[in-house]
Amino acid sequence: MVFNIQPHEREIFTLIEQTATELNYPTFVVGGYVRDRLLARPSKDMDIVCVGNGIRLAQNVASRMHPIPRVVVYKRFGTAMLKCKDLEIEFVGARKESYRHDSRKPTVEEGSLEDDQNRRDFTINALAVGLTGASFGHIIDPFGGLAHLESKTIKTPLEPGKTFSDDPLRMLRAIRFATQLGFAIESNTYEALSKYKNRINIISKERIITEINKIILSPTPSVGFKMLFDTGLLKIIFPEMAALQGVDYKDGKGHKDNFYHTLEVLDNICKKTNNLWLRWAAIMHDIAKPPTKRFEPKHGWTFHGHEALGATMTPRIFRRLKLPMDHKMKYIQKLVRLHLRPISLTKENITDSAIRRLLFEAGDDLEDLMILCEADITSKNSKKVARYLANYELVRDKLKEIEAKDHIRNWQPPITGEMIMETFGISPSRQVGVIKNAIREAILDGVISNDYDAAFEFMLTEGAKVGLRKV
Repeated sequence: MVFNIQPHEREIFTLIEQTATELNYPTFVVGGYVRDRLLARPSKDMDIVCVGNGIRLAQNVASRMHPIPRVVVYKRFGTAMLKCKDLEIEFVGARKESYRHDSRKPTVEEGSLEDDQNRRDFTINALAVGLTGASFGHIIDPFGGLAHLESKTIKTPLEPGKTFSDDPLRMLRAIRFATQLGFAIESNTYEALSKYKNRINIISKERIITEINKIILSPTPSVGFKMLFDTGLLKIIFPEMAALQGVDYKDGKGHKDNFYHTLEVLDNICKKTNNLWLRWAAIMHDIAKPPTKRFEPKHGWTFHGHEALGATMTPRIFRRLKLPMDHKMKYIQKLVRLHLRPISLTKENITDSAIRRLLFEAGDDLEDLMILCEADITSKNSKKVARYLANYELVRDKLKEIEAKDHIRNWQPPITGEMIMETFGISPSRQVGVIKNAIREAILDGVISNDYDAAFEFMLTEGAKVGLRKV
């Protein structure tokens, strides 16, 4: 079969052909670029494999380009990379690989195109297009990758046990590709995911979380997480999430399955946002339900305090998974801690103080919090869903009303610790914190107005209570 070379590809393909022909290197474009082009998906990465020295080929190709691009060489891996417009092109010599049981780092030897295709993870990623000689523009498909693209199937080119045992990260890649592309994993390949799941323990957390994040960023992440759970991989990688699965019954009372509820929330939120960290907040919002689960005879199953414990668990989980321990983690912590607050504001006779406190604590993340709360509605009862959504609209209106009046969002109290120390002539101490907190609480509770004069007078009153006088 002939590959339909597009006009924008012809220039770079011709340049590579001319250079490779002069070097006498049979050369091919292999893998994801070919797959994505055949699926009409955008691709910004191109892998070029030559039967020869990939670094030398890259350098020679670059020397013919204007302006000459920088070639980044990775001698340890025998690869080189250059940029052409918005395309990253990686060059490597064809190779064959062998693995030890306790490592995913292969012993690498020079090889043929056939050797290189044998070491690929899936048949749809083993497709190659010739760029030199009689094979120019022809698709080379030794494993039926074209048929698998047509049937939307993920299958390993070799026996799946060998493919996954050699590089266990491929198990996650199988699930990730199936989730991203809407493909099914071939039955033998799928069975091997469970059989070889423990091999994932030799893979670094950084490599694992890269694949997990790609699953989370797919259109319907629940597809991937269900496969991760069913194969046993999730229990190894992310045991806290796997622990959400299951329903207990006592005295005829059960609770919803919090694993599948979480997946519904995740899919719901994906319809509203591409924000990876807001999607992570959906995953984490009920993460502490298993350790907080209790049965109360009068009320049934309860999960009191799961929002607070979930916020406490977040840093520990992020640290173990090698997720960022920065403002992104704190953002998720905040949303987990606050995710029950908006629904409590739908009750009658809610105070302005409660609204002020949510505005103050959520700050710039208030809208994301509301998106999470709305995604958390997973009832199959359409009337109940409509009622909850209408209640949230009332909360939004109330938040806007109080914010317009009091300007609490991202608010800083008008009296600082430095002002307190200067007014009373004292050094940093517990008294400063007590007075500062009292001023903040008084403003949030509506006892005093949110302005300097009212806060200053209140500070003098609070100072007097602890024996302080203005100097």
